[in-house]
Amino acid sequence: MEKLIQITSGRGPVECQWIVTKVLKTFLEEAKNNNIDYEIIHRENGDENLTLKSVTILLKAKILNDFLKNWLGSICWTGKSTFRKLHKRSNWFIGVFELEDFEEINFNEKDIQFQTTRSQGNGGQNVNKVNTAVRATHIPTGQSVFVQDSRSQLENKKLSVIRLKQKVMDMHSKQLERRMQETWNNHVQVQRGNPVRTFSGTDFKNNRQEKSFKKQRNILKNELKNFKNDLD
Repeated sequence: MEKLIQITSGRGPVECQWIVTKVLKTFLEEAKNNNIDYEIIHRENGDENLTLKSVTILLKAKILNDFLKNWLGSICWTGKSTFRKLHKRSNWFIGVFELEDFEEINFNEKDIQFQTTRSQGNGGQNVNKVNTAVRATHIPTGQSVFVQDSRSQLENKKLSVIRLKQKVMDMHSKQLERRMQETWNNHVQVQRGNPVRTFSGTDFKNNRQEKSFKKQRNILKNELKNFKNDLD
């Protein structure tokens, strides 16, 4: 079973883009713990360093539905922004969605049809009179390339496979981008409320040091209070 999943900040601000990176890390860790193979297909960088507007992941496993039940929908992160320290908002939402009806293109050289022909244009008597040029067609997609770079038919055939694979993958990427755009349009406003997962934290910076000593002061106060009670 294969499923294509998109984690997106929608039209959310940079805080939501930061959450996408954090949720992505947790998502992949849980996928690995559940013996789910994954591949990051596409990512769109956010407005700040180490942030992502969206990321698309291909999951592969025998069973995926149980794993995805805990992920598909809106995700809430509770915490104060350090990108905008005076911002009062504390609940931030992103979305995790499935790109449905996705069909992966598997490029197999067995699906290529080769035709040889004479090279075109100038190139000398040997090039123009011997079938050294190669046209390669990928039958499942109909994509084709014509190669006449070398005077060797074998070399042209090798080049045609490389270029045809790139062309098929480029076509696949464009199709995927269109699908992601459709999903983006459908979920530009990430649904709030009733999140499937809720995370919490005191700030959005990974390595930010907490400079407040409030916790330590409270501990000392309690210790002092207990000490006085013991004396009484």
